[in-house]
Amino acid sequence: MTTTTLHPGRDGAGIVKRTVLPGGLRVVTETMPTVRSVAVGMWVGIGSRDENPEHMGATHFLEHLLFKGTPTRDTMEISASIEGIGGEINAFTAKEYTCYYARVLDEDLPVAVDVLADVVTSSLITPDDVESERGVILEEIAMHDDDPSDVVHEQFAAALYGDSPIGRPILGTVESINAIGRDRIAEYYRHYYRPRRTVVSVAGNVRHEDVVELVAQAYERAGALGGPLESEPPRTSGPGAHTHSGVRVLDRPTEQANLVLGTTGMSRTDDRRFALGVLNAALGGGMSSRLFQEIREKRGLAYSAYSYTSAYADTGQFGIYVGCLPSKIDDVLKICRDEVARVVTDGLDLDEIGRGKGQMRGGLVLGLEDTGSRMSRIGKNELVYDELLSVDEVLARIEAVTPEEIAEVAADVLTRPFTLAVIGPYGDKDFSSAIA
Repeated sequence: MTTTTLHPGRDGAGIVKRTVLPGGLRVVTETMPTVRSVAVGMWVGIGSRDENPEHMGATHFLEHLLFKGTPTRDTMEISASIEGIGGEINAFTAKEYTCYYARVLDEDLPVAVDVLADVVTSSLITPDDVESERGVILEEIAMHDDDPSDVVHEQFAAALYGDSPIGRPILGTVESINAIGRDRIAEYYRHYYRPRRTVVSVAGNVRHEDVVELVAQAYERAGALGGPLESEPPRTSGPGAHTHSGVRVLDRPTEQANLVLGTTGMSRTDDRRFALGVLNAALGGGMSSRLFQEIREKRGLAYSAYSYTSAYADTGQFGIYVGCLPSKIDDVLKICRDEVARVVTDGLDLDEIGRGKGQMRGGLVLGLEDTGSRMSRIGKNELVYDELLSVDEVLARIEAVTPEEIAEVAADVLTRPFTLAVIGPYGDKDFSSAIA
């Protein structure tokens, strides 16, 4: 067992420590002595992009099944153990990881650790539970499919990455959820839910040594502390991402058209990601951004218009989303392409760069005001990044971005082949000119 101080903190607060337990299980904590709550997350380095066709949808299916029961708790006892002490418990699935988390009073940390460890290590995955949750997930897919603003982002990923795991929906499809059986799901669970692929992150009014002891005891009780050491590191990069360009139109009789126009971005460890972040904030990151001002404030063409970036191990996305009246889509697409081209040719002025940096700094700091966000930051960093930058280091990286770096990133990313996804009442309308 080895313990390392990742960041010394200030005045006893913000100390980040990591301990690696037998079997490769990692425990990372951040002390926040002025709060009375604690957030606990158990991060498993397996996401939907790691699924092969036979296991499509299994990652998210497990997120549901792990709350259905263990040898020591049924589904009611799992939720009641946390809610009965005023806490909350939940989970989410992403492309490259899955997280099970709870937030409780600091004095109830032992309960949260014990329940989460039980859930993550000892799920029964019974045939009855699989059939019950199959129906729930199909309802979740139906609910998701009823929201075109969600579906258009899914369609954009599918168009950008093609029929590959990273381009497929995290929830799976109706066909894959109906097809997958209990044995396939249990096989996936046994193969990937191992200590070496797991990070336990805790933030709040805690002592690192106490957390390590609680986690070690909980995993030992489950017989999961040791586990087989794997020769390869946790799998968080998937089988690779091949990108495409083109147009995908989903014809629906909607009152509003939804579109995403974009291309590939930066991987999460690319040093240029800070420059791309400033560029994104200035172009479409807020009400003062170019896209919002031009599309909504000056032209009144849409209620919602923004740009965004997302990053993975080996690739990323840059996208522009707009929801507008179907009759306005050609005007909106022309503005989007014109503004992108203008950034490439003319760059950003100093005021725009300053506002972009301010948005990034504020979003970072204001987003870390509670134990849950701090827990997520250290857990995700330990699982998928090569290093844990302190908040001050990240702020310094943002501030150091130069106009020249932004121009270089714009000339790279914004000149790549674009992909367009559209949902609306368009039949066989040809949108190919929008990405030409």
